[in-house]
Amino acid sequence: MTVKGAKELWERYKYMALAALAGLILLALPSGERTKAQTPPSRDLEREMEEILSSIQGVGQVKVLLTEDTDGELQLARDTEVKNEAYSSSAVLLDGGEGDEPLVVQTVYPAYRGALVVCSGGDDPAVKLTVIQAVAALTGLSRDRITVAKWQ
Repeated sequence: MTVKGAKELWERYKYMALAALAGLILLALPSGERTKAQTPPSRDLEREMEEILSSIQGVGQVKVLLTEDTDGELQLARDTEVKNEAYSSSAVLLDGGEGDEPLVVQTVYPAYRGALVVCSGGDDPAVKLTVIQAVAALTGLSRDRITVAKWQ
C-alpha cells in the first residue's frame, strides 16, 4: 500500500476508527468510583464482638483485636458521557431526604489477616474452641489465624 492509498483509507474510515478507539478507552476505564467504606469499620466490629463474646458462658472479660488485610470500599454508580472525543464522568446521586446520596453499586467489606482474643476463660479448651468458632463465623478467618489467650 502506498502512502497515498493509506491517506485515502484514513480519510474514508477516520471517524469509525476514532469511535472504536473511544469505545476501547471506555471499556478500559473502571465502571464505578471506589471510595473507602464508612461501615463496618474494624473497630466497630471489634466492639460488637467483645460485647457478644463476653455473653458466652465462661468467656468473662474480653478484648478483641483484628488486623486488616484489605480495607473495605464502596463502588459507586457512574454516569459517563463522551462529547467531541472528551470523556466526562460523575457519580449518580439519589435524593436521600436529607440531601443527595451516591448510588452504591457494590460494597466490598474489609478482609482480615488475623484476630487476637484475650479473655478471662482463655485457658479453658472448651471456651477457646467456642471463641475461635464464633470469631471465624463473624470474620471469615480460618481457625489457624485466630489466637485466644487468657486474660492476665
